[in-house]
Amino acid sequence: MQRCLTLTLARHSRLLLSNKLASVHCRQSAAMSSLLINQPKYSWLKELGLSEDNLGVYNGSWGGSGEVVTSYCPANNEPIARVTQATLAEYEETVQKAREAWKVWADIPAPKRGEIVRQIGDALRKKIKVLGSLVSLEMGKIYVEGVGEVQEYVDVCDYAVGLSRMIGGPILPSERPGHALLEQWNPVGLVGIITAFNFPVAVYGWNNAIALTCGNVCLWKGAPTTPLTSVAVTKIVAEVLEQNNLPGAICSMTCGGADIGTAMAKDERVDLLSFTGSTHVGKLVAMMVQERFGRKLLELGGNNAIIVFEDADLNLVVPSAVFASVGTAGQRCTTTRRLMLHESVHDTVVERIAKAYKQVRIGDPWDPSTLYGPLHTKQAVEQYLSAIAQAKQQGGTVVCGGKVMDRPGNYVEPTIITGLPHDAPIVHTETFVPILYVLKFKTEEEAFAWNNEVKQGLSSSIFTKDMGRVFRWMGPKGSDCGIVNVNIPTSGAEIGGAFGGEKHTGGGRESGSDSWKQYMRRSTCTINYSKDLPLAQGIKFE
Repeated sequence: MQRCLTLTLARHSRLLLSNKLASVHCRQSAAMSSLLINQPKYSWLKELGLSEDNLGVYNGSWGGSGEVVTSYCPANNEPIARVTQATLAEYEETVQKAREAWKVWADIPAPKRGEIVRQIGDALRKKIKVLGSLVSLEMGKIYVEGVGEVQEYVDVCDYAVGLSRMIGGPILPSERPGHALLEQWNPVGLVGIITAFNFPVAVYGWNNAIALTCGNVCLWKGAPTTPLTSVAVTKIVAEVLEQNNLPGAICSMTCGGADIGTAMAKDERVDLLSFTGSTHVGKLVAMMVQERFGRKLLELGGNNAIIVFEDADLNLVVPSAVFASVGTAGQRCTTTRRLMLHESVHDTVVERIAKAYKQVRIGDPWDPSTLYGPLHTKQAVEQYLSAIAQAKQQGGTVVCGGKVMDRPGNYVEPTIITGLPHDAPIVHTETFVPILYVLKFKTEEEAFAWNNEVKQGLSSSIFTKDMGRVFRWMGPKGSDCGIVNVNIPTSGAEIGGAFGGEKHTGGGRESGSDSWKQYMRRSTCTINYSKDLPLAQGIKFE
């Protein structure tokens, strides 16, 4: 009897275990089939080397044993695929490999490094449409902006190739006979790059291409909500390095959260840390880097304004304001958040822009006809609603928009709010959503002062035909921003100029002009080629 009972229990246990395993298998199969990457519509993701589960560490070889995160599509909040992030131990290993790789990279002449960067640009060109589609799918920006973002990386590669034959310092006149005085520029070493969700390709590209040309190696931590883009870009770059028999750790990557970012900020082996993100987090990063007397390059928030004077060409104003406030669903650091209108044109411009807002084509971001997509996360939708409630409480009137859209995904209506004082708390708050605050002004002095009274100082623009006003705007009493435009929007900067801002925007400069200097260290060198030893300033020490 006991034996029969034992056999019965054993069979029952095996049956339960079998059912449990079958249930787990079914759940796993259902989870895999629910991933967008497994749907035929999104099979193109595999052209980028992506799969259901992706490793989030690259240092010459792929790895990752940390937390598994799922990337979601903002247009429908459905899961795309998974990425395994880095542990702190894997971060440590990656830094060591990157430092070793620098010993190889720094010995390669700058023009030869430029050739590698050229190949990276060409590799990106070949994948520009599919990579742009991934940016659109994972970040939520419209397809043409996703492709345009990859194009920025390509353009910066082209720029960096030319730079590879031009970087250098001047030979200066020495006051001492038989002496040469010159500047020598050398790479800083390891450049840490922390990027934000809104430009998951371009910002890395600005830093990566210039840093490589200057002789540095890079360690990238992308945004935790766009890990698939980080993996896909790194696969493209890694293939170029491998084809040239170079250490893959020259362009390392560690996907992760605040733990990895904090480690980078505190790590003395990271010779320069480039951080793009919010002013709040940027301040914390800056303090950690400064505590170790490290170098930092900060690209933080922007509360950008367009100022429209009475003589402005309104046919330029309306499309500029709409593009700059609605583009990327208000999630650019250069998005126009304040529109200052001279009292004589205020009502006309508001009416025309409100009409244009209602004609903006809203839809799936990867549909080529769409002009406006979703916000990146559900949290952003909550911030949108909170900002509108505060604006109403502080005296604002919603002229257009103001609601969450009844459709899948994180869609909100692009919104125009009038009637607020220029110094209302919500107007001075950078909310990363498509809300445009319209302010009415009377004088030039008033408008310039309002532009400068916010804490950030990234981008600014005026619309006028008055050349005197143009030069006052560009002068010492004009805009205090890093980007000062005339008759164009606040967003859409070219790569040839230095990109960055003042005050709480962080003071960093990336991309063009002489931004390359941030990635190098300068030595002033004096060479005595005579047989005498004269001292500077005519000092005699005999």
